[in-house]
Amino acid sequence: MKRRIGIRDITSLAPGQVVWDTSVTGFFARRQKSEAVSYGVKYRTAAGEQRWATIGRHGAPWTPDLARAEARRIMGEVAQGGDPSRERQGQRTAMSVADLCAAYLTAAETGRLPTRRGGTKRASTLSTDRSRISAHILPLLGDRKAGSLTQDDVEVFMHAVADGKAARKQKLGKHAVSNVRGGTGAATRTLGLLGAIFAYGVRRKVCTSNPVRGVIRPRDGRRNRRLSPEEYAGLATGLTKNGTWPHALTAIRFLALTGWRTGEVTGLRWSEVDLARRTAHLGDTKTGDSMRPLSTQAVAILEHQREVVEVTGSDELVFPAARSTGRMSGFPGMFASVAKAGGLLEDVTPHVLRHSFASTAADLGFSEPTIAALLGHKGGGITRRYIHSADAVLLAAADRVALEIARMMGDGGTSLGI
Repeated sequence: MKRRIGIRDITSLAPGQVVWDTSVTGFFARRQKSEAVSYGVKYRTAAGEQRWATIGRHGAPWTPDLARAEARRIMGEVAQGGDPSRERQGQRTAMSVADLCAAYLTAAETGRLPTRRGGTKRASTLSTDRSRISAHILPLLGDRKAGSLTQDDVEVFMHAVADGKAARKQKLGKHAVSNVRGGTGAATRTLGLLGAIFAYGVRRKVCTSNPVRGVIRPRDGRRNRRLSPEEYAGLATGLTKNGTWPHALTAIRFLALTGWRTGEVTGLRWSEVDLARRTAHLGDTKTGDSMRPLSTQAVAILEHQREVVEVTGSDELVFPAARSTGRMSGFPGMFASVAKAGGLLEDVTPHVLRHSFASTAADLGFSEPTIAALLGHKGGGITRRYIHSADAVLLAAADRVALEIARMMGDGGTSLGI
């Protein structure tokens, strides 16, 4: 039947019955088999294809007059060559942020996502990416359509991460616990990852622009943290008072005296160490292959490890785990336990030891290229050439920095304290 659709027509519709509007061509109301009545519009595209576009169910907000006005708007789009039904279907099936994250990780894992240095992401970096995606991005943005995300949405997300909106504690197994805290540091680093994910999305034409670009990130103060002499002494106290895994305690001391990254220490293998030449050749670091000078104090720790660890092959880990042949998965928790035993604040992390090493080297007057070489910072060919041409200078620098840190820890450079 056809008439100008009104409330009476809606209430009198029988199940399965349709009423067509006489004032807007194609506009109709239909009662389902239930009591629900829906509004829609039927039209033909410029190519002659027939389409059905649903407007919505009768009831707030849709009334006959509002639905009729929406039908006019849709028919206006059709008159200009549009296809509203197809566009809406495309929006419903568009890639979500969760889908984009999954595609990004797949590309990275299969080597189809080169880094700025032309290589591929390391396994440890991918593990961190997965953790940040599951901890923050998926809970807060996963259901959103990637192409519809705006800069304002990203700013709201950033503040939500900083405020701990996704904070939770989840038991992963018998001994493992995931503790998502949030904070400005997490917000800054997660936003950096989200920007990389959307840059990949732009290349894939999933979205037309990167909504992360232009968002001002909170300042991550973690890298400015360094240990005072009193805190170094507290760390030494924590190492002697704590009853955690002995090889973890030794690894922490090695971290303090070398300034290496945590993964470089927990993943160090005997095949990478040359004690006679006091060097370590790390083949899988954040910046690629890296040659590191070893101080006398660091060599003493490695010699101690060779005595207390039963080494049957050169590919074995220098600092083995307690319950498996892999790396120490619980190292962050063990470090936190040591820091607590030494009376240190919660913001003292393994990375703080790295920054403290660099700061101590700067206090002693060493140049930036020397400090970069000691730490394995990326510096292109200049740093690599410097390492090969000035081994004696670097070894002396490593000795001096390690000796000063050992002094602050109360060792005087002569005792391992383990």
